[in-house]
Amino acid sequence: QVQLVESGGGLVQAGGSLRLSCAASGSILSVNAMGWYRQAPGKQRELVASINNGGYTNYADFVKGRFTISRDNAKNTVYLQMNNLKPEDTAVYYCAAHLRLNDYWGQGTQVTVSS
Repeated sequence: QVQLVESGGGLVQAGGSLRLSCAASGSILSVNAMGWYRQAPGKQRELVASINNGGYTNYADFVKGRFTISRDNAKNTVYLQMNNLKPEDTAVYYCAAHLRLNDYWGQGTQVTVSS
């Protein structure tokens, strides 16, 4: 199993920045990729960004050029740097660990962007 703990959410004005962190523990060596997802009220959860063991990153079109996913293997932590935030970025952000047969999710952290 993998345990994930997110942090770094909060309230920010449009144009501001936040950095989310996701600390992983447990069966870390079994993780193939890590991802950040978000879910706004009344909407489905959607992929924001992901990074695999080879360091390959993938971004949703709506965050390209504004968000950056990175990881610190020594700390077993994945980050999501969010710049130029927009009100439509308001959502609960979830960290996920993707293994070959399972996915594990964090509890989520609220990001609210005011206009």
